[in-house]
Amino acid sequence: MGKTQIAICTAAVAQTEGYPRTLIISPPHLVYKWRREIKETVPNARVWVLNGADTLARLLQLRQWVKVGETRDVPEFFVLGRVRMRMGYEWQHAFATTRLRGRHEDSGETYSHEVLACPRCGTVYRNADGYPFRHTQHLPEQRLACQHVHLDADGKALKVCGEQLWTLVRKEALKNKRKLVADALKQLPTIGEKTADRLLNTFGEDMLGEMLADNIHEFTNLMDDSGNLVFNDRQAERMERALSKAEFSLGQGGYQPTEFIKRQLPDGYFGLLVVDEAHEYKNADSAQGQAFGVLAAKARKVLLLTGTLMGGYADDLFYLLWRANPRRMIEDGYRYKHRSLGSSVMAFMRDHGILKDVFKTTSGGSHKTARGQKTSQRTAKAPGFGPMGICRYVLPYTVFLKLRDIDQNVLPPYREHYVEVAMDGEQRDAYDTLSAELTAVMKKALAKGDTTLLGVVLNALLRWPETCFRPEAVRHPRTRDTLAAVPALYADGELTPKECRLLEVCKAEQAKGRRVLVYTTYTGTQDTSQRLKQMLGSAGLRTDVLRSTVSTEQREDWILDRVDRGIDVLICNPELVKTGLDLLEFPSIVFMQTGFNVYTLQQAARRSWRIGQRLDVEVFFLGYADTAQTACLALMAEKIAVSQSTSGDMPDTGLDVLNPNGDSVEVALAKRMLEKV
Repeated sequence: MGKTQIAICTAAVAQTEGYPRTLIISPPHLVYKWRREIKETVPNARVWVLNGADTLARLLQLRQWVKVGETRDVPEFFVLGRVRMRMGYEWQHAFATTRLRGRHEDSGETYSHEVLACPRCGTVYRNADGYPFRHTQHLPEQRLACQHVHLDADGKALKVCGEQLWTLVRKEALKNKRKLVADALKQLPTIGEKTADRLLNTFGEDMLGEMLADNIHEFTNLMDDSGNLVFNDRQAERMERALSKAEFSLGQGGYQPTEFIKRQLPDGYFGLLVVDEAHEYKNADSAQGQAFGVLAAKARKVLLLTGTLMGGYADDLFYLLWRANPRRMIEDGYRYKHRSLGSSVMAFMRDHGILKDVFKTTSGGSHKTARGQKTSQRTAKAPGFGPMGICRYVLPYTVFLKLRDIDQNVLPPYREHYVEVAMDGEQRDAYDTLSAELTAVMKKALAKGDTTLLGVVLNALLRWPETCFRPEAVRHPRTRDTLAAVPALYADGELTPKECRLLEVCKAEQAKGRRVLVYTTYTGTQDTSQRLKQMLGSAGLRTDVLRSTVSTEQREDWILDRVDRGIDVLICNPELVKTGLDLLEFPSIVFMQTGFNVYTLQQAARRSWRIGQRLDVEVFFLGYADTAQTACLALMAEKIAVSQSTSGDMPDTGLDVLNPNGDSVEVALAKRMLEKV
């Protein structure tokens, strides 16, 4: 029983208790999965998918129902994809044209120009100086209205025209529905150009378009005139997986649904707002986070769903709390000051988080009568969230439900292992030299108050052990001067110590009949995935790489297709699979690197530890000893400990051995007390 089903049941109960209609904000690749699970869980439920280009038409229908006071007796759910959660809408100028004729006063020559005019009254649109506009590109970037004043026979003003001189932008593809449906069909597995044409000729674009938009199960069970199923069982299974998370734009629109809900639907029209993966809306200035705040204000109740409530810092919760429960925040004095929440965020951090005030004193200057000192101060945040904050903002409004609370036998054992890898002699010498040179340069820059090199040096020290098979030259981001350089240490086919350890793990898991999922964060300009694929393939392991070019909605089917082909190892960036995917076929997971994102790490590490998993899940974190990688993993362990403390969990993971605060007497005693409860 996951978050989705719990939220659906909660919404169904709320609707029977007087909270009509539930609006769900979902990740884009899970929109149709929500629709499917609602249909399977709530009898007679009506589900509106507000995710395609037909969203505006559906919202206009809702507004019409509001005006006439129409109500429905069946439970209603509205599923909105996160990518549609923005304010505003795409628009363009909309003018008629008329021909303006006249004579130049100076030369006496006649002219005839086509100029912009109001579509209703025909008045030529002019600028402040009285000159007409001939092209829309010269118009101001704002929505205009005709201000022409109509006069009566006596010359008295009657009314202003008021015609809106703009319109929504509509997609050209919407003019050809057959092409639109054909393109949608070809997104599905096993359907190509010829199959799509045959389906369109047999069933028509109207029938197929309606099925894709609102009845995907009927589509997978299509029958021909003879009563035979069009798709075999394997085709139907693959298409159903794809359709559960596909997005099809089969209508009209361009107006953002969040903007429409804000302006056109009454407050409280949605009794409950369900926000899936709520931690994605924690950022201060993201368009989706601001849109979430607007929707939360329009609903009577808000239900947030997340498996990773916070990332270790107190301000991770501030904007979630501000948008979901602003009344409590305002009561505690956190509010806008000079149209900014910056001071409130700092106050929240000081009250409930950890802020480090760093003072720096320099001497050597002289005044007329005494030697002088200069003191500077800077403030930095650190991982931590105080118990008062947890009791005030988390515990009264939060339900922490673990699978072990439902049934101890729901999931198999889950174990994490930190594997420390020793560098070989040449690699260690090169790393120590590189580290010493870069650290010295960075210290000099920091002494001058220049933090430009901070990120450059840290990223280089983290990355170089992984990419030491190619030459490395670290350059200053502004001057482009070379700060340090290291030659390539390993030739093609020659394995680094960490690659040797990875190969040992993969071979051992293959011998047990277990597939391995390998995470590497370097898949862009510093790509390591292709080298890992060649290395594992040379050792007899069937390996493939999942790249970002595989669209979000097709990734699960892509992975299952590789599993059907007998893959042993899958390599990918953890960002590609961190949410929504149940990778039950890969009970063993290896992190070559973790990155800095606690949310991504916690989500990616549990991709195969899901309901339906029958094998023990083993997660390995590989890190070079006595390097920046180890320090990074230690910081991640500390942030995970803080993150889990907000949900009542004492961390007990493979990375916990790197957390110096985690081995304190207080934590050890607390763990023992919890085990006895």
